[in-house]
Order: sequence, then C-alpha cells, then structure tokens
Amino acid sequence: MMLIETPSILITDDDRAFRETVCGMLQPRGFKTFTAADGEEALRIVSLQPIHLLLLDMHMPRLTGLETIRRIRQFSARLPCVLITAALDESIVKQASVADVFSVLPKPVSCSDITNTVNQVFHHIYGWPMKS
Repeated sequence: MMLIETPSILITDDDRAFRETVCGMLQPRGFKTFTAADGEEALRIVSLQPIHLLLLDMHMPRLTGLETIRRIRQFSARLPCVLITAALDESIVKQASVADVFSVLPKPVSCSDITNTVNQVFHHIYGWPMKS
C-alpha cells in the first residue's frame, strides 16, 4: 500500500465550467485538485507537481487526451489516467487500452461516475479502502 498524505488529481479539459464542477466534487472529498485547459498545460503541471490521478478530456486544442497521456508516459509511466470523451467509439477504446488508461468515461458524465471511478483508482492503484 502506498501512503499519500494529500492525494492530488489533475483535471484537464478545455471546458472551464466542467473543470470547476469536477473540482467542486472532489475537493470536499479530501483531494487536492489542479486544473489544466489543455494537454500542454497538463504536461507542465505533471512535471512540477506530485499528481496521483489524471482526469482528462479526449478532444482538446493542441494535444488530444491520448496524445497527452502518451507524452506523460515518457516520464511518469505509472500515473493512472482516466479519459473522458463525448465521442466514445471502438478506436478510442483500443487506443486507450494500448496507452494503459485506467478507464474511459463517456460524456455526459455524472458526479457518481466520476467519484466511483476515482474511488476505484485509489483502491486498485494505491490500496485505499473503497468508500461508499
């Protein structure tokens, strides 16, 4: 089991309202949240901050979610990532599997979808007990 004092999550999406909504869901649950508007910003944050989970949108300017994950894997190979997409298809699922993405969530995504997936990540990756 890996001990983490304050678990941190990076939310990457070009939709500011979505980023703020997800932060509002996760902060009261004890997570430190960081936000990025695109993949380039996410790469900078991951290189500078201890991040325990990356939630990111598939379709963003400059880099897609999968392109961002591929670049992050070059220096943070084990960082768990959850991809969120409004255009879920078999190609994205296959690419996500190759990139070792923990989960792919279809948009629109509910609060319970996000919190349940975050709970699963911290249970499976970090050995935390499951929360109800």
